[in-house]
Amino acid sequence: MARKTKAEALETRHQILDAAEQVFLRQGVARTSLQQIAEAAGVTRGAVYWHFENKSALFHAMMERVLLPCECALETAERATAENLLQALVAMALMPLRELAQRPHVQRVFTIAMHLTEYNDELQEALQRQREGIAEYVEALHDTIARAQAAGLISAEQPPAVAARGLFALIDGLMHHWTQVPEQFDLMAVGRAGVVNWLRGQGAQAPEAVMAALDALAALQAGQPVRGACAAASAA
Repeated sequence: MARKTKAEALETRHQILDAAEQVFLRQGVARTSLQQIAEAAGVTRGAVYWHFENKSALFHAMMERVLLPCECALETAERATAENLLQALVAMALMPLRELAQRPHVQRVFTIAMHLTEYNDELQEALQRQREGIAEYVEALHDTIARAQAAGLISAEQPPAVAARGLFALIDGLMHHWTQVPEQFDLMAVGRAGVVNWLRGQGAQAPEAVMAALDALAALQAGQPVRGACAAASAA
C-alpha cells in the first residue's frame, strides 16, 4: 500500500479531530472512546493512534485548533489608542460573544471545554490554558478601563480591577448560559444591551453612540479579510 502524502495525512488528522468534536459534543469527553471517534471519522482505530497517542493528546489537539473567544479579543486591546479607548473596550467585550455566536467551530469547542469535560490530571494543561487566557483577558480589560478612567471617559469611582471583573462576569455568564441552550436568547442582542447598561453604570456618556460607531466601522470592514491571530481560528 502506498504511503499517504503529507496533505492526505493532514486531511485525515483534521477528519479525526472534526469527528472528535461531534462525538465529544454529543456524549461528553469522559464517555467517548477512541473507537467511537474512529467510527465517526470513517477511519480505523489504528489511524487514530497513528496521529494521536491517546484521547488526551487528541483533546489537546482539538483545543489547539481554535482560539477561545476571550483570546481573540486580546488583539483589540493591543491596538487601543487614546482616541478610541471606549470603542476598543466595547469591542473587547463584544468580540468573545461574536466569535461564539458566528463561528460554529468555536462554539463546539467552547461548549465541550466548558460543559462536557472532566479535567483530570491528563487534561490539566488544557485547563491551565483556559485560566491563563481568562487572566490575560481580564488584565487587558483592567488596563483599558484604567486608561479610560484616566482620560475621563468613564467614572473613576470604581477601581479598575472591580470594574474589569464585573464586565468579565457579564460576558462570561452570557457565554456559559447561551452555550447550554443557544435557542434560549439572542446572544449578541442581550450582550449589547448588557454592555450598554454596564457603560451607563460606569458613567460613560452616550453609550448608544459608541455602539453606533462600532456598527458603522463593522459595516465598512465587511467583506475585508480577517487579519491577525483570529484569522487562524476562522480558517480552522
